[in-house]
Amino acid sequence: MNPNQPPSVAPPDFHPRKPKIQFPPLACDSHAHICGPIARYPYYARRIYTPADTLLPDYEHMLDTLGVQRAALVQGSIYGSDNTVLLEALKAGRGRYRGVAVVEPDVSDQTLRALHEAGVRGVRMNIVDTKDNKGVLPMATLLPLAKKIKPYGWHVEFLLHVDEFPDLDKLLEDFPVDVSFGHLGYMRTEKPIETPGFQALLRLLKTGKAWVKLTAPYRISPNPMPHADVNAFAEALVTANAGRILWGSDWGHIMLNWKIAMPNDGDIADLLGVWVPDEATREKILVDNPAQLYGYD
Repeated sequence: MNPNQPPSVAPPDFHPRKPKIQFPPLACDSHAHICGPIARYPYYARRIYTPADTLLPDYEHMLDTLGVQRAALVQGSIYGSDNTVLLEALKAGRGRYRGVAVVEPDVSDQTLRALHEAGVRGVRMNIVDTKDNKGVLPMATLLPLAKKIKPYGWHVEFLLHVDEFPDLDKLLEDFPVDVSFGHLGYMRTEKPIETPGFQALLRLLKTGKAWVKLTAPYRISPNPMPHADVNAFAEALVTANAGRILWGSDWGHIMLNWKIAMPNDGDIADLLGVWVPDEATREKILVDNPAQLYGYD
């Protein structure tokens, strides 16, 4: 491997099994990434990793196996603000998918309008998988951007570690649009639920301004499946406001330095049955909530 090139990461398990829980009609996977083919779409030069090809046909095979009919595709850091792969996937989905894009601060209204027509319903701010803005919320950039996207009913999706922001609710209480957070707030489970940043997330969730995705337990847990140490965090989030909780597969599980076995998406899906045993609440999380956030009819 060239030491000057970002490290490669493992591909997902391309042989998903059918989950034990049944997904309701119009269920939505609220967090997935389409990458490649690398031979056709060059990656962002300042990326910190290089994923394997995780292509739309493979992803659709996974969705069909799980029984999931909708999805929110999220722009990964590997493409910077070039949303070409995302937009092609949205077009191929013929209304099945929604998108969360990455845009430059000076994005034009014409571009935003075109993205909206293509199915984009939010913008992503990643301060984890990046060499810029790490550990800082760039409010001077975020506030003008939020005002730009507000007329479209979009939200801002943050990838951040909530434990780094003990006053997260104060920072965002007057934010012009809704906000969402991936990976249960992306705080390692070695830290307690009482950690100020996680408590700030719960307070923000209770106000109805924030949405939280139950995704990627392997990113916050040091333990193998079924990541039992995540259960209490998921329960706390659902208890805080089940009307603002989403579920996502995090396909194709792009993560540096895997120390556990690559998960099968059937096993990942079944964790939702552990976290949310009540079927009516699961339907809210899988159908009603994403329909509202992503603008499905």
